[in-house]
Formats: sequence, structure tokens, C-alpha cells
Amino acid sequence: MVQNQQEAFAVDMPQSGGSKCFDDDGRIKRTGSVWTASAHIITAVIGSGVLSLAWATAQLGWLAGPVVMLLFSIVTYFTSTLLAACYRSGDPISGKRNYTYMDAVRSNLGGVKVKLCGIVQYLNLFGVAIGYTIASAISMMAIRRSNCFHKSGGKDPCHMNSNPYMIAFGLVQIIFSQIPDFDQLWWLSILAAVMSFTYSSAGLALGIAQVLLRRKLSLFVWVSLANGKVKGSLTGISIGAVTETQKIWRSFQALGDIAFAYSYSIILIEIQDTVKSPPSEEKTMKKATLVSVGVTTMFYMLCGCMGYAAFGDMSPGNLLTGFGFYNPYWLLDIANAAIVVHLVGAYQVYCQPLFAFIERQASTRFPDSDFIAKEIKIPVPGFKPFRLNFFRLIWRTVFVIITTLISMLLPFFNDVVGLLGALGFWPLTVYFPVEMYIEQKKIPRWSTQWVCLQVFSSACLVVSIAAAAGSIAGVVLDLKSYKPFQSNY
Repeated sequence: MVQNQQEAFAVDMPQSGGSKCFDDDGRIKRTGSVWTASAHIITAVIGSGVLSLAWATAQLGWLAGPVVMLLFSIVTYFTSTLLAACYRSGDPISGKRNYTYMDAVRSNLGGVKVKLCGIVQYLNLFGVAIGYTIASAISMMAIRRSNCFHKSGGKDPCHMNSNPYMIAFGLVQIIFSQIPDFDQLWWLSILAAVMSFTYSSAGLALGIAQVLLRRKLSLFVWVSLANGKVKGSLTGISIGAVTETQKIWRSFQALGDIAFAYSYSIILIEIQDTVKSPPSEEKTMKKATLVSVGVTTMFYMLCGCMGYAAFGDMSPGNLLTGFGFYNPYWLLDIANAAIVVHLVGAYQVYCQPLFAFIERQASTRFPDSDFIAKEIKIPVPGFKPFRLNFFRLIWRTVFVIITTLISMLLPFFNDVVGLLGALGFWPLTVYFPVEMYIEQKKIPRWSTQWVCLQVFSSACLVVSIAAAAGSIAGVVLDLKSYKPFQSNY
């Protein structure tokens, strides 16, 4: 394969140098910048998780909700800077590159931790694909039901099954999954980032309108409202609306929802590997992380808080579904369509590292197999030839089919989001970055800095366990009234 040829060429390339066409590792010159890296991060971060933030804020209340979101943003930024420092082993300018999260763990920690990291990381990526399939189906159904509702004048309840929409999303992903490499996704990431701002802005605007307006004032007013005040309380959903036990589990699950909304560390190294140098990749990535986390936190605060202000204790698990079929329904249609487009891109941003890992393993085990290594160039007018590989075609198609089938079996958006956030938060966002940074910087055991990092990691572990417990409780409750493949809305 081309990658193998580049790696062979890299043997004769000085690690500190490069050429006009190749970087110091012999691979084709990277062209990414702060802005392309920011686009990748925003595509990964501002995903379907933002839609559950109003519900999460409702469980925690006006006091704890915004504070928890701010704390998660700080933790994410801090651990991302630690992880960015581990892209190169040794010297931050000329050290050996680590192309994936697992490569960084292997270079810095090694041993059983590499296998543990791989299992957690790729299971999490697999889970994200399931979560995004569920979210896209919900948005597609919201568009269909909105139009059905208005066409019938509100007489038809417009019940429908989610399975056809999950299958449709899966078919689209089968096509886009044939994009060979992560760095060829830049245009899809930028489009997806624009879409994420579109639906986040729509949800934010509708939430503000829901709070401020009492009725439809003119043709240009967005929604007709039943309330004109800010809802909610300092401590969140009140006992009575839920039991004390449910209050506790829901609060824990809210932590998982917020953690999921900020989860992108698992693909940070892969994004950093698209960035050009000089300046050093670490500096560029730290700037991109600051820009991205700052922008997303602003959106999260606004969407979560305005959604809670609009709906109070009744805040929905998916913010845009909470507006029902209010006029103008076309605005909700646009927002939900933007979610679907965004999730098409986000699915690929998350799954490409998993695709690449499996394909590298196959190439290593069967280096002489034409089925795995051979690529057929198919001419595409106006573009570079498309590289068709039969192993890539079959394996990626099977992957999409499996994630689609599991999504049809477990279509619990809010619970799945919380569980994914909980399971991935501590090991991937906190533990491994902290341990790698300690090893990379040779921080002495029991020094002040070492102790502070370990206390920080332990505190995040407690949060992750609580969030997982709350999300599992939610899944168990949903399963009591669920029939497989019969999820009707």
C-alpha cells in the first residue's frame, strides 16, 4: 500500500528534516492548521450530546448544572493539552510521531495498558457510532412527523417506526465509509461543523423564544408559547415529579450526558497527525483545543440553560423534540436536517481511527494478500482517482451493518449517551493522558505535581463510576417496557 511505501521511504529520511513533498517520517506532507483541527474537534464535540444538555441541567438545577458543564470543559481542555504533548515521543519538535491514541500509549506506557487502552477506545468508538445512528433516526422522524402533523391539521398522531430511518442512515454511512483516509475528511468535517452550529443555534433561539414570548406576535416571530417566564429551580427536578431514588440516578446520568458532550480525546492524536509543522504540532493543537472547547462551552451553556429555562422539569432528553410541532415547523425541520448532516460527518470522524486500526492489523498479519493490500484506481471526473480496496469495502460495510442492527435493538438515546460518556470519560479523557504525561515529562513519584495529578485522576474516576451507575439504571428501566425492533414514536 501507499502507506507501506511511505514508511519504507522514511527509513532514509532524517527525523528532523523532510522535503517539500514529505514530512520527517516519510509520509506525504501534512497540511492541517489550527482552523482545520478546530473544525475536526468541533465536528466531534458539538454532536448529538448537545441535545441532551437541557435534560441534564434539569436534573442538576440552576446551581449545579452550569457549574458542572464549566468543570467538564476545564477538565477536557486540561487533559487535551496533556495528551497533545504526547504526540511525539521525546523531543516535541523532532521526536518519533505517534499516529494514533494507542501508539501514544504504547510509546509512553507499554505493556498491558496498551491492550486495555485499545479495548476501551475502540469499544467507545463503536458505541458512539450506535449513539449517532439512534440520534439521526430521531431527527429524521421528527421531520416526517412534523410535516405529517401539519398536513393533517393535528388530527393524525403520526406514529412511526424508527427502523427504516436507522437503515437509511446506515446506507449513507456505507458510502461515506469508503473514504480511505482521515485527512480526506476535511471537507466533510467543515460541513458538519457548520451544521452543528445551525441546529445548536436553532435550539438556542427556540429556547430563548420559548422563555420570552407569550404568544405569536407577528409573521416573523418564531414560536407560539404557553409561558412567559424562566422555569426551573436551583436544585433541579423536584421530588414529586420523580422519586428520591430516581432523582439520584438521574443526577448521576446527567454527569454522563455532559461527559459525552465533551468527549473527543480518543481522536485527538489522529486529528493532531493531520497538522503541519512548524510550528510544532503540540502548539498548534493546544491553540485548536482552546478555540474549540471555548466555542463549544459557550454553546453548551446557552443551549443547556435556555432549554431548561424553557421547559423546566419537563426538559426533554432531545432538546429539539421538546418543541413538539410548534410553528414555524420549517425551522425545526431545518434544525433536524442539520443534525442528520452533522451526524453523517461526525460518525466518520469517530469511526475512521477504528477503520484504520483494523486495516493496519490486517496488513501486518497478511502483508502479501492482494485482497487486503491491492487498490484499484477508479477515475472520477474533476477529482483524483478513487482508490477502491475490497477488504476496506467489505469490512467497513459489515461494521456499519452491525452498528445499525444494535441501534435498532437499543434505541434509547438519552441512556446510551449517558453510558457512553461515563465509560469513556475517565479512562480515555483523564487516566491515560495523565499517566502518559507523567511518563513523558519524567515527573518523580510522590512529588507535588505527581500527587496533584493522581488526586485529579481519582476524583474523575468517582464521577465516571457515578455516571455509569445512573445510566445503567436508566437502561434497565427502559428495557422493562421495550420490545426489540418495535420502537414506535
